[in-house]
Amino acid sequence: MTAPEALGAAASHAFAATFGHSPAVLASAPGRVNLIGEHTDYNDGFVLPFAIERRAWCALASRGNSILRATTTLDDAVAEIGVDDLDPANLAGWSAYVFGVVWALREHGVDVASRGGLDIAVTSDVPLGAGLSSSAALECAVAVAIDEAWDLGLGRDVLARVCQRAENGAVGAPTGIMDQTASLLGQAGHGVLLDCRDNHSEIVPLRFAENGLDVMVIDTRVTHEHVTGGYAERRASCDRGAAALGVSSLRDLGVADLRRAQAALDDETFRRVRHVVTENERVLAAARTLASDGPRAIGPLLLASHASMRDDFEISVPELDRAVEVAVECGALGARMTGGGFGGSAIALVPTERFDLVEAAMLSAFDASGFRAPHIFSVVPSDGARRETL
Repeated sequence: MTAPEALGAAASHAFAATFGHSPAVLASAPGRVNLIGEHTDYNDGFVLPFAIERRAWCALASRGNSILRATTTLDDAVAEIGVDDLDPANLAGWSAYVFGVVWALREHGVDVASRGGLDIAVTSDVPLGAGLSSSAALECAVAVAIDEAWDLGLGRDVLARVCQRAENGAVGAPTGIMDQTASLLGQAGHGVLLDCRDNHSEIVPLRFAENGLDVMVIDTRVTHEHVTGGYAERRASCDRGAAALGVSSLRDLGVADLRRAQAALDDETFRRVRHVVTENERVLAAARTLASDGPRAIGPLLLASHASMRDDFEISVPELDRAVEVAVECGALGARMTGGGFGGSAIALVPTERFDLVEAAMLSAFDASGFRAPHIFSVVPSDGARRETL
């Protein structure tokens, strides 16, 4: 049994062991790596993520009453709530991501009350707090399972908005729509170039393997939390910058506007704005470069992205900076932190023959710096969310 099949079996087994009957639907959804484009999504900008092979799984069946029950292989507890009690104020912990999807479907207009309750079991091998979007993977797996079980026929773009609403409204994390879109629309071997203003997406060939490259993930194991702290502060700073410059979002600004922005804004807000404006340019440049010159040519854009996040947006941490430095010193073509920042993971574009060397150097460098040993693995651009065979 392969690892993905084992996870699906684990979700089904947890379901049967907890609820005493078999699930009717099994679905899975992947985490994602954001190749480039950080903190641009909620500014109506551009992002270029890809789905990865690590996935969340959801086993689900309808109930005869209006009770929602959920369990996870990561926690022995069973969470329970009545459909009529679905409200963000009543949701907390890991089950907020599960029940939050049901709440968001109701907010979208689905007549949840008439459909009765649900029994739900979930599991995942997407690392938690690593910047690989474990939360969106869970939300999307639950959303696809419910869409199938209730025969809703909602499109993937609609499910992405529903899952984003769950994250924003039920969980309270002010994230954009990138993570859910990547999880739902990903295709093997490809990235998703997403315009977050109109949600238009293009599938972009990445061709890493054909060019002898691996995408290394260096999970620093410094966990982050999007509900509070720096992420929300950065978003608020972007909103203030846009308002002061008289635009609806930072997407409306180009590099040519930065001189005006510097004159109008305090230094910190200007640097936040400069990151978003230049990061949008880097995303589009990366897409063009992938098409014209291939993945071996995007390294400088990855490094420039990391420098901008470190210096202008100030969301990196010493472990992420060291990971990028070591990767490049040992032959990576480019590297950057990925995800919301304040911890999580860095990615590095590494020639396959140098992967083991970079990994060994990374472990040694983290030990010498007194950092916790990182979790290092490769990821492959993979397919998005789907119904699975029970």
